[in-house]
Amino acid sequence: MTFTELMERAAQGFDALGAGVLVVGLLWSIGLAVLTWRSTGGRRAYQALRESFGGVLLLSLEVLVAADLIRTVAVAPTTQNVAVLGLIVLIRTFLSFSLQVEIDGALPWRRALTSGVATVARATTAARDAGRPPATSTDPARSPDGD
Repeated sequence: MTFTELMERAAQGFDALGAGVLVVGLLWSIGLAVLTWRSTGGRRAYQALRESFGGVLLLSLEVLVAADLIRTVAVAPTTQNVAVLGLIVLIRTFLSFSLQVEIDGALPWRRALTSGVATVARATTAARDAGRPPATSTDPARSPDGD
């Protein structure tokens, strides 16, 4: 097996991983939405679905860019392929930026930019905590009136 064939297989592996992230992430996001809907209702479920799947999209875009990068640099580094890669990266960067603004509700320079994994983790934690009752404290030092 030559180096070029090995790198092509690596790129195909990243493509498959990116597609797998989308499929598993969609199922995960739907599961989170269902759990949230059961415990808190439709509006929070929609928000959980949107945040978690948005994070999945960001993560899969990052993986797919890696596949294109391997394919262009190691397999066929022609001027045309590099130009196509630049265009793909530009489009995916714009999509990532747009998705991040949608998920966070703020521009990146107003709020720290997080990765797709962090967004999925945050949505999972929010969905898990949505069904729990608020914690109550029996410690008198932590009472609301400060007695």
